[in-house]
Amino acid sequence: MSRRLVAGLDLGSTGLKVLVVDEDGAEVLVRQCPTPWRQGANGTTEIDATSLVDSVRQLLTAAAAQLRKSPGEADASVAALAVSGMGETGFLVDRRGQAVAPGFAWFDPRGVDQIDALPIVLRAQFAGRTGLPAGAQVSVAKLLHLRDAGLDLRGLRWFNLPEFVAAALGADEVSEYSLTSRTGLIDQDTGQPWPELLEHLGVGADLLPPLVEAGANLGVADADWVPAGFDGARVTVAGHDHLVSAVSAGAIPDDRYHVSMGTAEVLLRVLDEPLPFAARARLADHLINCVRHVVPGKTVVVAGVKTGLLMRRALLLSGISDHEGRDRLDREASALPLDGELGDGAVDVRGARNDDGVLSLTVRGDGVTSAELFNAVLRHGNDEVQLLIEAMDAEIPPARSTLLTGGWAAMKSVQRARSTVLPGLIVSDRAQDTAYGAAMFALGLLQTTSTCSNT
Repeated sequence: MSRRLVAGLDLGSTGLKVLVVDEDGAEVLVRQCPTPWRQGANGTTEIDATSLVDSVRQLLTAAAAQLRKSPGEADASVAALAVSGMGETGFLVDRRGQAVAPGFAWFDPRGVDQIDALPIVLRAQFAGRTGLPAGAQVSVAKLLHLRDAGLDLRGLRWFNLPEFVAAALGADEVSEYSLTSRTGLIDQDTGQPWPELLEHLGVGADLLPPLVEAGANLGVADADWVPAGFDGARVTVAGHDHLVSAVSAGAIPDDRYHVSMGTAEVLLRVLDEPLPFAARARLADHLINCVRHVVPGKTVVVAGVKTGLLMRRALLLSGISDHEGRDRLDREASALPLDGELGDGAVDVRGARNDDGVLSLTVRGDGVTSAELFNAVLRHGNDEVQLLIEAMDAEIPPARSTLLTGGWAAMKSVQRARSTVLPGLIVSDRAQDTAYGAAMFALGLLQTTSTCSNT
């Protein structure tokens, strides 16, 4: 009899990843492919629903083929699959289940005019009510943009990206709390859609499918495109990627920062109780979120900067686009003093704030190498992270330790920089924390369904 396997699917800003583990949690394989974004003018970035599903199909097909070729896994199949991914991005879907518009990246600037034009009462209440800063990043900004561009929202439903992919696999159509908390549509006090905002959009509460907790049993992957090896797997939505990463190794201590460094760099704290309206509003003034966790009953304070995006652009500006080049740059940057060798003001970086993301450079001296530039980006990130820490410390007890995770975390230059502003820094030894965390949700689903079937 073949052993049962489970999988975590991570829909990330840079890449789509699938990670398969056995029932003991041991990793069997990891595969990934680029996220199929479509770039436009002025930083606009979107994704087509068909392209996304096709990329997921190819990714799962490749993973299934690798399983068949692995010793002892020829007849293995994935019994449960959990989908995690980025927040804010999603699709509006009609009654036939078809996406009627592209999905906008969370860092796409469209929607800022609509957010700025919210009625005074809604804008005044937005941060305290939703736990989110009022800006272009929230999903409702993109919905307002589409409405003002002529799309009739009535009769449509909103699916966050992981929910959409789960439904495309054949699972039940739902809204998961941690993802939907990031849309700007949810009142954090009630846990339900905010009626006045829905009225402003011109829609009813049916814009959102039924709300469920992360890890809920949503049926099986039985769509005709699901490859053999994954067909028939139980499906769940694990939730927002940074939060799933945070629980990949179990519960986080209350006094710890979980820092996930991907395209966005996120500092996360877990709370037993939600913060009050006024505290949520004060944190939002610093672009800090206070929303629902993937763990039922828990709240997270989430602060973010776009240093990962800036670091990637700094690498590309230096002609570096592969792991070998990145490793070489890491060694060169680590060999320099973090403050650089060119003197104060030789190179100045801006753009890491969560409402920015535009890499802005001012070079006042000669000799600015790729390594000097990269360290300058890291120093700018440190400055922005320090501001976020000060804002959080004003509302909750300061953290005493930090776990650093994510795609940039393995770089020695990154570790050195962040250790100067983050307390008690330790680095995760797992390359794909989010995909692994999602796989743990799949394992929990498998164990739950097995227990129910045996009673």
